Amino acid sequence: MEPYVYKVRDDGLRILNVNMTSEKVVEAAQFLKDFDPKDVLVVSARQYGWKPATKFAEACGFECIAGRFTPGRLTNPEMRFFIEPKVIVLTDPAADAQAFREATNIKVPVIAMCDSNNLTTNVDIIIPGNNKGRRSLALIYWLLSREILRIRGELAADEDLEETIDDFEAPLI
Repeated sequence: MEPYVYKVRDDGLRILNVNMTSEKVVEAAQFLKDFDPKDVLVVSARQYGWKPATKFAEACGFECIAGRFTPGRLTNPEMRFFIEPKVIVLTDPAADAQAFREATNIKVPVIAMCDSNNLTTNVDIIIPGNNKGRRSLALIYWLLSREILRIRGELAADEDLEETIDDFEAPLI
């Protein structure tokens, strides 16, 4: 994640470059626009990611698995809830490790929100950001939703979603 770090504070905290986050949100939206919505799977095992991931999926018509990802979901056709996505969006490649492994095994492109501590090997499009914070996840998923809907022409270039960032934010646990 070093290329996405703007600076390192004296206490060691890495500050991500928000301009790069913005660029990567646009890149991810451009990539996703070419897929049929039913072929896009959004996954979030991280509890603060459940609501924003679900709201994002609903806004864009994507499939979503919020919570535990059952092993074999992408790789075992005998499984009751087997699905075959063409692309997968992860809230955190570390927390969503099972979905990430399966997507990588079957050569499905991976878009993932990555913090400074994430390994990015096999992530096709990295969206740098705090993937553990409630507000950060809400903001990134909201921006991604808005950008996709603008590209599709469902929102005007200067129009925002009806839902606010607050609507995407998970409640405190």
